[in-house]
Amino acid sequence: MTPPRAAPTPWARLARLSLAQWMLLAAAGGVACGLLAPGLASSLGIVTDIFLRLIRAIVAPVLVGVLIRAVGGAGSLGDLGRLGWKSLLLFELFTTVALLLGWGAALVFEPGRGVALATAAPPAVNAWSLRDLLVNAFPTSIFDAMARGDVLQILVFCLLFGLACLAAGEKARPVLDLAEAVVAVAFRFTHLVMFLAPAAVFAALAGTVAGSGAGVLMGLARFVLVSWGAELLFLFGGFGMALIVGGVPLRRFLREVREPFLIAFATTSSAAALPQTLENLERFGVPRRILGVVAPLSVSLNLCGSTLFLGLATLFIAQAAGIPLSWPQQLMILLSLKLTSKGVAGIPRANLVVLAALFQSFGLPPEGLGLLLAIDAFIDPIRTSVNVVGHCTAPTLVARWEGTCFPAPAAGGG
Repeated sequence: MTPPRAAPTPWARLARLSLAQWMLLAAAGGVACGLLAPGLASSLGIVTDIFLRLIRAIVAPVLVGVLIRAVGGAGSLGDLGRLGWKSLLLFELFTTVALLLGWGAALVFEPGRGVALATAAPPAVNAWSLRDLLVNAFPTSIFDAMARGDVLQILVFCLLFGLACLAAGEKARPVLDLAEAVVAVAFRFTHLVMFLAPAAVFAALAGTVAGSGAGVLMGLARFVLVSWGAELLFLFGGFGMALIVGGVPLRRFLREVREPFLIAFATTSSAAALPQTLENLERFGVPRRILGVVAPLSVSLNLCGSTLFLGLATLFIAQAAGIPLSWPQQLMILLSLKLTSKGVAGIPRANLVVLAALFQSFGLPPEGLGLLLAIDAFIDPIRTSVNVVGHCTAPTLVARWEGTCFPAPAAGGG
């Protein structure tokens, strides 16, 4: 007879917590520290500063590796084929609408109003005209741009360099292999830095609550609610309208998508839902040849939930810090978000890396990243689920575009 298994100790239970659970505990502890010990909370900024410096240190390698690999490794224009171009057209349509919806939600509801984000120093906002922004987007030296963290110049260089690799063909293979290696190392680097995330969340919330009072919590709660509302609106309004216009049987589609959606919601991982996504779409009637082309592209290029969040979060931090953005600046920020959000799906907390790059270029306070990280666990489930529904919607619409019909299953079928 086997002896009864001993109950796990409290330390063993803590060791089993996920990073998101640790950050939730750290957020609660940070709020308590800011309210009960504001003097101590104000001295913890060094932890957040170290974490943010490490995140900003990896921004340039991530962008260089990801963008050169994505553009240079796309194959020839002919290799991409009809399915690829139809997929890219849908991806750009979906992500553009998602980005504008997130930005519009922030403009309408102003979730950052009243947050009063405390910054270590007044942010340096570049009050450039549109002409200045366009001219300064082109680098004179990629190393200078990387040293300064100028995301626009890094983007322009990487896109042009990737196109040059594409034109060079097989001779560019060593360069693309190097870019692939840089991305792999960047993934591991970011994974290591994230071990410091709970401490950074604790320090960021403690300092913000101590400096701005408990009112900041209402602003953060408002941001979470606006994020959920915008994601759900895009889920039902954006994807739903596209499926209806495409002539897809909506009830059957929802039945097949339900399981991948719930997996993504529970695990906050698109990768965890991918096997079920492919299996259910094939059962729904999407041809395997279409799935094989569209699904891998969608995982990297069709992150609608994340793109929506990036637009909303950027304007939220600008509002919280009291930074007015001119229309030329808003236009360039939106363009930057469209480009930097591509291909970083495999990077841990990719949204944080993208925002770190953007904040550094446009003078937004890096302290805002700590606040966003503190509440990310509340938004990540719906954001990831919207991403997964996008991975289901795109292959289905491309299949309809190719003339595929989705007849009702035979009696007794699934």
